[in-house]
Amino acid sequence: MELSLINWLLALLPVLTVLLLMVGAGWGGGRAGSAAFAVALALSLTVFGGDALLALVALGKSLFLAADVLYIVWMALFFYNVTNEAGAVALIGRSLPRLTSDRAAQSLLISWVFVSLLQGVGGFGVPVAVVAPLLVGLGYSARQSVIMASLGHGWAVTFGSLGTSFVALTAVTGLTGAALAHDAALILGMACLISGALVAYVSAGIDGLMRSIPMLLIVGAAMGLTQWWFATNGMWTLGSTSGALAGAVVGVIYVLGPGRRGKARLADKSADDSRRSLVLALAAYVILLAFAFSANLIEPLERFLDSLRLQIMFPAVETAYGWRVPAESGRAISIFGHAGALLFFAGLVSYALYRRAGYYESASVWKEIWGKVGKSALKSTISILALVGMASLMSHSGMTQIIATGISEAFSAVIYPLVAPFVGALGAFMTGSNTNSNVVFGALQQETATLLALSVPILLAGQTAGASLGSVLAPAKIVVGCSTVGLGGQEGPVIRRMLLLGLIPVAFVALATFIRIGGA
Repeated sequence: MELSLINWLLALLPVLTVLLLMVGAGWGGGRAGSAAFAVALALSLTVFGGDALLALVALGKSLFLAADVLYIVWMALFFYNVTNEAGAVALIGRSLPRLTSDRAAQSLLISWVFVSLLQGVGGFGVPVAVVAPLLVGLGYSARQSVIMASLGHGWAVTFGSLGTSFVALTAVTGLTGAALAHDAALILGMACLISGALVAYVSAGIDGLMRSIPMLLIVGAAMGLTQWWFATNGMWTLGSTSGALAGAVVGVIYVLGPGRRGKARLADKSADDSRRSLVLALAAYVILLAFAFSANLIEPLERFLDSLRLQIMFPAVETAYGWRVPAESGRAISIFGHAGALLFFAGLVSYALYRRAGYYESASVWKEIWGKVGKSALKSTISILALVGMASLMSHSGMTQIIATGISEAFSAVIYPLVAPFVGALGAFMTGSNTNSNVVFGALQQETATLLALSVPILLAGQTAGASLGSVLAPAKIVVGCSTVGLGGQEGPVIRRMLLLGLIPVAFVALATFIRIGGA
């Protein structure tokens, strides 16, 4: 199809529908995504020359792509609720500040390290909802608490939620995790330092930031390098979790080190904590790591778990204008070796452990756990199904390629690496999700990089890193955080302050992407 301004705008219409309905009309991701899906389907069957077979193939593939992501979403929420109902999350959150009386160090342990651990295994708005009230209890203002909890985990979103956003990026681009992990983890590891620096600044001003530089460098290096190692060794689903755990260990050692040990307040314990063990609270995360290590490093076990895979072959399809998608298999789903399955296994063992230890007070806790999982995951499920379907229809009918061609003609190869991370951040800001941004813009960024002869992995790293940092600025997430600290209806000032600070790490990622592509 010939590229014209009208065709370009029509190809862009499904994406604009998502953004305008969510921002302008205040619709949720499910409703806006469904509307955009309907627009994409209509355009595919009319303007862009698709037929019923093309639509069916695109939708069939999208179901496998969505299932790959949703398997993790549901099981990540299951694992989180198993630990949260046992009181493990709250205990860890209360224990860390007792290690030091230094305000900046306290804020880093809670709203940089601990909040990133929560993002690693839960996500979906959980980190801010849990951590912001803890910070208020430590004496921070409600506004400070929401801002610190939000900014502190921006670096951990892509490889958080057991890699949901990263898996979505691999799904929509068709590239392997091994091809994308290095650059994404490298750029996000550097952004980790910026996230921590912003937390220290909001907590204790310039003096607190300067005082925290040694801790920022040491703990930030531990988190960033650990995430990079896990991601580049095929365990990207554990990137943020392992990085945050490493940061917790190194952070505790740092604040208890020579010259700082006297500031610890380990004896300050609540009555509830006296009957719960911090070691046992952390056991669930150790169990999760053990399952993931075993499944990835013990080859006979890996082969056994991956022996049952769900996959379907789809025929080639072509539009009336000659855009052709060859015959190919859909996304393969490993029933027992998937990250979602490992989360479920770890959750089951942790549940049995906490049940035996008497950590569950309700006799119907199993039912309550799944009730909360369903309530939390339902909206995300509808949103992901709709948006993945939309992206698949756009890709199969040539719309994504048309948009990318227009962008490549508007920006030079020199400038576009600075733009790509802001595209990712905009998508996440509008949709409230790193995953959604990767689904909507991942294939577009890939096509643009190809047309401009730029490194696809590096540009996609800029996309997902920008979306990772942009997702914590989304109004939908800030509203959740504000509601937990009594700021319901007063989100405006928080959002304004968040935007001023939150664009700093996005700009850093844009510069890092620009430099990285220049050196490639």
